[in-house]
Amino acid sequence: MDRFQELEAFIAVVDAGGFSAAARRTGKSQPAVSKAIGALEYRLGVALFNRSTRRVTLTDQGQRYFDRMKPLLEEIEAASRELVGSTLDMSGSIRVAAATTFGRLHILPLIPDLLATFPGLEMDLVLSDAMRDMVEDRIDLAIRVGPVDEPDAVVRRVAGTPLVCVGSKSYFEKHGIPETPAELVNHNCLLYGGLRESANWPFVGPKGPFSVAVRGNLSSNSVETIRAGVLAGVGIGLFAKVSLVEELSHPDVITVLDDYVRDVRDVSFIWPKRRFVSVRVRRVTDFLAASLQTRL
Repeated sequence: MDRFQELEAFIAVVDAGGFSAAARRTGKSQPAVSKAIGALEYRLGVALFNRSTRRVTLTDQGQRYFDRMKPLLEEIEAASRELVGSTLDMSGSIRVAAATTFGRLHILPLIPDLLATFPGLEMDLVLSDAMRDMVEDRIDLAIRVGPVDEPDAVVRRVAGTPLVCVGSKSYFEKHGIPETPAELVNHNCLLYGGLRESANWPFVGPKGPFSVAVRGNLSSNSVETIRAGVLAGVGIGLFAKVSLVEELSHPDVITVLDDYVRDVRDVSFIWPKRRFVSVRVRRVTDFLAASLQTRL
């Protein structure tokens, strides 16, 4: 049997959730679909599906094979459509991951225009400050602020955002405003666990870059928590500026140590560790990148 037909049958069974549904979707008979899957499993020497009378699910080997082969099939189909001059099909789902605050402030407002531009698109937006495994969580595109430690991934820098050090008027009325970074040792510094500088904040002085070890009574892996702590007058926070677009216009929030805070964080788009990335993911990436560059 043709290997491409085997692959098409495999993808159809996964997407449709069963052999009968895949047969209806592809216009082939169920025995033909079953034969194609059997030939594929025989050729690979592994079982791709767990079969029962109620449901069909992927084995671990099947899941890994699906994660690698579906983008490849999409590339082949897209190349074929482009070759014959057909309109690019942008229907289907895409899963995008972003940090909670950044996603709420900067990605969510773009979704209406994105879906209006590509009406057949189904968007799954995953907002979490936790660093996600893109392959395991089936993330098509991740948007991150800060260093990217994934040497095998495809990384596209979109913009840069400076760091800012901020506190509330109520906090500074009680504890005073630090004039130099060294004075932070006498202040309550709120620590975001996702930053590498969570205990050592970076600054630049006349002699060059240096860091200051800071401490505080509140730390969190959520930017939202640290932002709320600053507004409540608990302490001082160090943020990427894109996370504070609302607070920086708040009358009770004050930036401090501006002459010493020079670091810039990259805003990057990341594709997972795959050889092929679907045209749909590339088109969504281009749309979001262009939109963000006008916002940041």
